[in-house]
Amino acid sequence: MATPVGWSQGASGSVCLAFDQLRDVIESQEELIHQLRNVMVLQDENFVSKEEFQAVEKKLVEEKAAHAKTKLLLVKEEEKLQFALGEVEVLSKQLEKEKLAFEKALSTVKSRALQESSKKDQLITKCNEIESHIIKQEDILNGKENEIKELQQVISQQKQIFSSVAGITCLTSGSRSSRRTT
Repeated sequence: MATPVGWSQGASGSVCLAFDQLRDVIESQEELIHQLRNVMVLQDENFVSKEEFQAVEKKLVEEKAAHAKTKLLLVKEEEKLQFALGEVEVLSKQLEKEKLAFEKALSTVKSRALQESSKKDQLITKCNEIESHIIKQEDILNGKENEIKELQQVISQQKQIFSSVAGITCLTSGSRSSRRTT
């Protein structure tokens, strides 16, 4: 251990003891000073001025006011949303009723259309049958007309033959009567 300057080596033990105690106290105080300096450095790093604090505090108050306004708007919008959801539910129910009514009407129309289509098919079938019958009747009538024309030709020919025969007969009868008178 080093002896302080100005002290002799033969000094009494109490002086050494006091020196040791003083040295321990100084070392502990230096340690304490070192720790305080570290704390001061940390405080300087984390230090916020009063103006900065007041500005942040003012900003916090403004943000709280804005938050309150936003919360009030949110409540109003939530009420509007609830109202809109109610309207949507009512409209959905109405739409479902209208959909069912439409499906029922569509089913009725389809059924009617099917019936009408069936009637149309039946009428077409009847028309085809009637048309076929008419064609057969026309064929029969054409056949009869041809037959009538043939018969008329036969009659004309027979008339001509008859006329020729009657003329001949008249001539022959006239010559007989003239013979008789002579």
